[in-house]
Amino acid sequence: MKTILYATDYSENSIAALQSAHLLTQKFNAKLIVMHVFDIPISLASPVSVSYMNKEKKLFVEHRAKLKEFLSEHLGSSWEAANISFVVDEDGSVWNGILEKALKFDANMIVVGTKGASQVKEFLLGSTTKALIQRAPCTVLAVPKTVKCTHFKKMVYATDFEQADNFALRRLVKIAKKFDAQVRVVHITTQKEYAGEEKMEWFKEMLNEKVDYKKMDFDLIFSDTIFEELVWYLEDSEADLLAMLERKNNTFYQKYIQNDMVRKMVKDIKVPLLSFNVVGL
Repeated sequence: MKTILYATDYSENSIAALQSAHLLTQKFNAKLIVMHVFDIPISLASPVSVSYMNKEKKLFVEHRAKLKEFLSEHLGSSWEAANISFVVDEDGSVWNGILEKALKFDANMIVVGTKGASQVKEFLLGSTTKALIQRAPCTVLAVPKTVKCTHFKKMVYATDFEQADNFALRRLVKIAKKFDAQVRVVHITTQKEYAGEEKMEWFKEMLNEKVDYKKMDFDLIFSDTIFEELVWYLEDSEADLLAMLERKNNTFYQKYIQNDMVRKMVKDIKVPLLSFNVVGL
């Protein structure tokens, strides 16, 4: 991993994401691009007025300074010696602005914060985070504001026995090795939907042929309340990260969470969510 792009709106929700992005750049000796996207509505009467262009230029300067202040406040002075660059962009769509820069700089990962209420709901309700996960050409890490990021020692990968999981887990293992982390691959299903032990064994054999990592375990769990079981599993395993595979019309969240279970859930997932887009694999 050579380049990580972190986007912020300067809010409290994005502080933990900044710390996670900084930690990852240190582990991978990668470049960190810190960016902010702003928007100036153009008056229909004078779309290219001189006053508009002057205001735009002033805002670019102000936001670059604000980004540096934000890093100094939340990372201390250590960031000044790091490989960090600052990008300010004007775009009416935040996620579009982020994706354009991710493509321009060939980013390997996009890191963003999630709102405190429920990051899972964020994913399902058309937010910037959801748009990034669905469209990004690279991995997306969404970090809740409550996360205290000092390490990633236990990582959980939620699988539905997709062949593409093979590629996603190879990417996850590369990250896990940097932290000497345990990877737990979990499949949560109902008794009615379960395809049998043969599929689990096939999946494990497929992974063992392609992914060489000793600290990987497999868990099969039966439950009629998939989301609640996942929350319990993350807490019980003391997970520091949840990873998933994003595929069009066939994701873990779309299959198991984008329905009435969202309304029933008792707790929110409080760990960072790492999404591997099949387009970027």
